[in-house]
Amino acid sequence: MSRTIMVGLDGSPESRAAAEWAAREATLRHVPVRLVHVREPVPAHLAQAPLLGPETVQDWTEWIPRETAEGLALRHPGVEVTTVHEEGRPADVLSDAARDAELLVLGSRGMSGVAGFVVGSVGQAVVARAQAPVILVRAGEQAADEHAMDPAGIPSAATAFRPVLLGLDTRGHHEAVVSFAFEEAARRGTPLCVLHAWNLPPYNIYGLADGVSLYDELVRKHAEELTDALGPWRNKYPAVEVVEESRCGSPASHLVKGAGDASLIVVGRRIRRSAFGAHIGSVAHAVMHHAAAPVAVVAHP
Repeated sequence: MSRTIMVGLDGSPESRAAAEWAAREATLRHVPVRLVHVREPVPAHLAQAPLLGPETVQDWTEWIPRETAEGLALRHPGVEVTTVHEEGRPADVLSDAARDAELLVLGSRGMSGVAGFVVGSVGQAVVARAQAPVILVRAGEQAADEHAMDPAGIPSAATAFRPVLLGLDTRGHHEAVVSFAFEEAARRGTPLCVLHAWNLPPYNIYGLADGVSLYDELVRKHAEELTDALGPWRNKYPAVEVVEESRCGSPASHLVKGAGDASLIVVGRRIRRSAFGAHIGSVAHAVMHHAAAPVAVVAHP
């Protein structure tokens, strides 16, 4: 894996927002950015059309990453930006690019759904198949959105970062996901909020023998599990402030609600395949479709 941040670029507002986020992240990581523009082969009958000849298509596909790279170089002078043109199926090309990347950054559109790379077979396949962490960035995402308001209540990129939010299953957490979240919080100099959500058992028990309610006992048990799971990580990252939250309810719902106060949301995706293809997981799927903040989907065994 090379220390490069790859960006899927198609010229849309959401892919440009992804490129801007990648440049800011590259500044924190001290790594270069590579813009990947994928051109699908033009059918022969369309390539011969008067208004869409092969030269026209080539000029357009070369202009998009070149113009974006020039803008990034002006706004982020310390970041090395390169471009690459590929031809093929976007899902295949971007998934292959992620194999050699430190991160793969894609754009997504809208609060009520996701478009561009993240809708349909292309986006779903990339997120489900990529080995490197995939970051999903909303169209219109600004640097100030990831920072706290200034004392006058005005958005500013000069203030401290908002916390990083990690969704953690204490009984199935994986080192790659937790490590990624701690590293991101450390780079930003911001707290890491770790959310563990759990559901009540499907049966109805009103109380235990000693009069303690089942709900109170579950609250205590899950809070202890969260503290125990984070103990080694607190020791490994003593400079990172950790905020523990153990809540009853849907993990996806709690993460989506917490997105407004986060600079980045981190969720895991188990690497597994079924007869129906690659799988993303219900929590990661819901968060990447509805969370307002950038979402990092980290693959793990």
